[in-house]
Amino acid sequence: MPTPGMPSSLKALVQARPSGASMAPPAGCCSPAVVQRRLPILAWLPDYSVQWLKMDFIAGLSVGLTVIPQALAYAEVAGLPPQYGLYSAFMGCFVYFFLGTSRDVTLGPTAIMSLLVSFYTFHEPAYAVLLAFLSGCIQLAMGFLRLGFLLDFISCPVIKGFTSAATITIGFGQIKNLLGLQDIPRQFFLQVYQTFRKVGETRVGDAVLGLVCMVLLLVLKLMRDHVPPVHPEMPPGVRLSHGLVWTATTARNALVVSFAALVAYSFEVTGYQPFVLTGQTAEGLPPVRTPPFSVTTANGTVSFTEMVQDMGAGLAVVPLMGLLESIAVAKSFASQNNYRVDANQELLAIGLTNVLGSLVSSYPVTGSFGRTAVNAQSGVCTPAGGLVTGALVLLSLDYLTSPFYYIPKSALAAVTIMAVAPLFDASIFRTLWCVKRLDLLPLCVTFLLCFWEVQYGILAGTLVSVLILLHSVARPKMQVSEGPVLVLQPASGLHFPAVEALREAILSRALEASPPRCAVLECTHVCSIDYTVVLGLEELLGDFHRQGVTLAFVGLQVPVLRVLLSADLKGVQYFSTLEEAEKHLSQEPGIQPYNISEDSVPEHKVALLKA
Repeated sequence: MPTPGMPSSLKALVQARPSGASMAPPAGCCSPAVVQRRLPILAWLPDYSVQWLKMDFIAGLSVGLTVIPQALAYAEVAGLPPQYGLYSAFMGCFVYFFLGTSRDVTLGPTAIMSLLVSFYTFHEPAYAVLLAFLSGCIQLAMGFLRLGFLLDFISCPVIKGFTSAATITIGFGQIKNLLGLQDIPRQFFLQVYQTFRKVGETRVGDAVLGLVCMVLLLVLKLMRDHVPPVHPEMPPGVRLSHGLVWTATTARNALVVSFAALVAYSFEVTGYQPFVLTGQTAEGLPPVRTPPFSVTTANGTVSFTEMVQDMGAGLAVVPLMGLLESIAVAKSFASQNNYRVDANQELLAIGLTNVLGSLVSSYPVTGSFGRTAVNAQSGVCTPAGGLVTGALVLLSLDYLTSPFYYIPKSALAAVTIMAVAPLFDASIFRTLWCVKRLDLLPLCVTFLLCFWEVQYGILAGTLVSVLILLHSVARPKMQVSEGPVLVLQPASGLHFPAVEALREAILSRALEASPPRCAVLECTHVCSIDYTVVLGLEELLGDFHRQGVTLAFVGLQVPVLRVLLSADLKGVQYFSTLEEAEKHLSQEPGIQPYNISEDSVPEHKVALLKA
């Protein structure tokens, strides 16, 4: 249930999701609850108001003025013609209107996704569009099969390592445009070498304009962050000036790019052009057509199978990272604004966006953190704000492609660099050093290998994280209390990799002592065991029996009791409390153990076992 002070728009979005605590039987596939969960628009649309419309319009306009220049810049990062950035910027707005569970998220091209596209599509639009289609199909399949939990195996240090490496790669990749350098390769290490080698060929006009644009963007961002809130008692003139400043700083990307284009056009009129320009952008809306399942090149026709083989690991990396980025953005803003998102529904939304986007020549998209922040700060109330953003992008494609010719590449480079700079989290290294130094290992492995190949960086970082996780499962910490009776308490569950470690700990302390002594296995924290653990316990019980001492159990939980009952182990002694076990093993009269049979288990445990 939403909290009493929750805004109506949030209540509608929250009510779109079923309560996790409900014990009701699952509804039919066409029940109103299921339909509303699959179409979250049905939850908030009946309550839509004029006030919401006003706020959504303002937010959608703000995001639209942000996404147009960013889309042009990100197309350059992806190695595609500029119009493909705009082709990728509108479909997510319309799909998310119907399927999105977050009011704040905006789907579209992002810097990191554009970088991944450049790695796997060889700067060929046909490959990029097909990658969007296949990524969307994979994401839809994951959504329908409810496989969103797989993303949980990509730990935060891996994400931070990848994001930081991508930020450096993207930012440095724009230095060539910022300085007006030509013939710079895209492979990172070659790019660094050639950029420093050719720095003497810097075009002064591009360098000056690029730096001016970066300074303007920084100043406008600082102004945006320090604009005081509006109060109703303020005079109308003050409120008007506040509104103008807010508009200018929120639309700073569009403002700076327009300024740079105007400067370039002014030079063009005089017959001298000191800047490298974006050049011709295809006019009009993209044609609606099926994705290219083959492509004709100078060397012949590349079949669908060959295209898939060429993209290789990109078919796993792109959809997974797209989902990860989008869901991370959605959960971040849902937490800040006190509502919940459905991760599997988000998979469906982004998957359908990529599938439908491929019909209009889009490359893979995901949730944008920067534009989502603009959306939230603009006071958006529902996903309807995306309709305004999408319409603005379509209008720019239809009417503004001619002026795009005069946009200097150095200005777009400045937009990209300032957009990705906040993604580099330098403090994470110090934080992990203070919190858990072992987490620095997957962070550094991912960070370093991503400069070589992104897929190797993510795979290696995830593998290291999983190995750290498995080590804690295979070697659980164990609290040991020495005394007349040895007490061992595993700090976590017992699973098959931990059997040998448990056996070694008990044998070395109890049976290899002189003389051998009794032991108690305190299982309060053990909520499940498997068949391998049962076999290990059976061997331990046999070892203790042969030495003439006892291994007793305390604090067995119901799932563990159920497994032990099913295994029918011989000679198992179970006590309700540790004190009872110690008294019995110390040969104090009056204390009798429970044998592991249903007849001897305490009544409240029997009731739970039969439940």
